[in-house]
Amino acid sequence: MGRVLLLGGTSEANALAGALAEAGWPAVYSYAGRVAAPRARPLPVRVGGFGGVEGLGAYLRAEDIAAVVDATHPFAARISANARAACAAEGVPLIAFERPAWRAGPGDRWMHVADPAAAAAALPPEPTTVFLAIGKQGLAPFAARLGYRYLLRLVDPPESPPLAGAAVVIARGPFTVAGDLALMRAHRVGLVVAKNSGGAGAEAKLIAARDLGLPVIMIDRPASPDRRVAGTVAEVMRWLAHEACLGV
Repeated sequence: MGRVLLLGGTSEANALAGALAEAGWPAVYSYAGRVAAPRARPLPVRVGGFGGVEGLGAYLRAEDIAAVVDATHPFAARISANARAACAAEGVPLIAFERPAWRAGPGDRWMHVADPAAAAAALPPEPTTVFLAIGKQGLAPFAARLGYRYLLRLVDPPESPPLAGAAVVIARGPFTVAGDLALMRAHRVGLVVAKNSGGAGAEAKLIAARDLGLPVIMIDRPASPDRRVAGTVAEVMRWLAHEACLGV
């Protein structure tokens, strides 16, 4: 039975880690370590980056990795690209475990943009309270947009104020529609900025925005490298057992 490297940090990765542990599959769970207090994992854990494509390739060789599952966040473009390149160079099978993107439905008022800088540029001319539901990454462009009130929801307390005068809520998902409705009403939110990360854990803010008739500036996902993609734990497990030829 070959050893699996699970590149994680998402709820999908957590579900797969549980399935691998339950099946007794030798695997290691790797995540970037941007969260100060991660939840307990059912697999051995490593924290931090690998040092680019060469560093990841060296890790694959040193740890005798037989297959890699990329279950990182849809916006973790660098590690996904590095995984694709390192696996190709080392001849290690790779599959991505990817959650579907959100799609606008009836009643949604979405504007699609390519990145946080474009989202900041798309803010309306009239100052309002902006719910920046994008984590700590990508906040810099909004610092130059003066006159707006910002609401941030973060997993960990920031070491320093990420945006001057911003209201910061510390919370960890999954979130509820009722909770997000209450949050937006309490802060008089007039606009939501979100990354299209997909999944059910953070979708509540979009449903709440729809219910309140609020516009959403949606940052689209970066382009993914060419790779095999699975949408369920069962599909990944079948691929590991059969197409990756690791056995069971």
